[in-house]
Amino acid sequence: MRLAVLPARGSSKRIPRKNIREFCGKPIIAWSIEAALEAGCFDRVLVSTDDAEIAAVARDHGAETPFIRPAELSDDYTPTIPVIAHAIRWQEAQGGAVQAACCIYATAPFCRAEDLRQGASLLAADALDYVFPVVAYGFPIQRALRITSDGRAEMFQPGHFAARSQDLEPAYHDAGQWYWGTREAWLEGRPIFSPAARTVVLPSGRVQDIDTLDDWYEAELKFRALAGS
Repeated sequence: MRLAVLPARGSSKRIPRKNIREFCGKPIIAWSIEAALEAGCFDRVLVSTDDAEIAAVARDHGAETPFIRPAELSDDYTPTIPVIAHAIRWQEAQGGAVQAACCIYATAPFCRAEDLRQGASLLAADALDYVFPVVAYGFPIQRALRITSDGRAEMFQPGHFAARSQDLEPAYHDAGQWYWGTREAWLEGRPIFSPAARTVVLPSGRVQDIDTLDDWYEAELKFRALAGS
């Protein structure tokens, strides 16, 4: 069995009710649910939440909410891995072994079904713990600057001052959309970023962190631009 698990707490702080706030015409969680359902590679699409309203919205858009997430896994400091491990253990307690699970964030409207399918194929084809999407930094990190306490500029890596951007190794960061993982990786709490993981590289136009209202508005502009292209 392969699970999609969408973590969605009710007590988001920086953007209140973030997981069900309207994004381009739908509750934002609906976009992630629809991508998971369209992917066609999951036996169940579950939303792990501690909030009755989020659960109702999730069900309205086709997800299952068969349990309420425990309070000890619903505070501001709970990491992702224990939440997915809890969902796997819950499923196996009901019957039906889990081979793999994919964490899909509720606020990932740029998540696409074809990317989820690609992640599933990569995980199945190799001896991996995880597969997840990344995006390239827009500027070489080797030429990054810090500002000192007295307001001066200082390079983190001064040896790269004279290097041409095109001669520097590309660097990537987590796209923050989804993580495919094996049952064992989730249950044993193995780190996601490791040599036992592979990545799916996404274009920058389909990646946006949504932590503040400014992020939210920028994401909507990107989303509408993509929809019109």
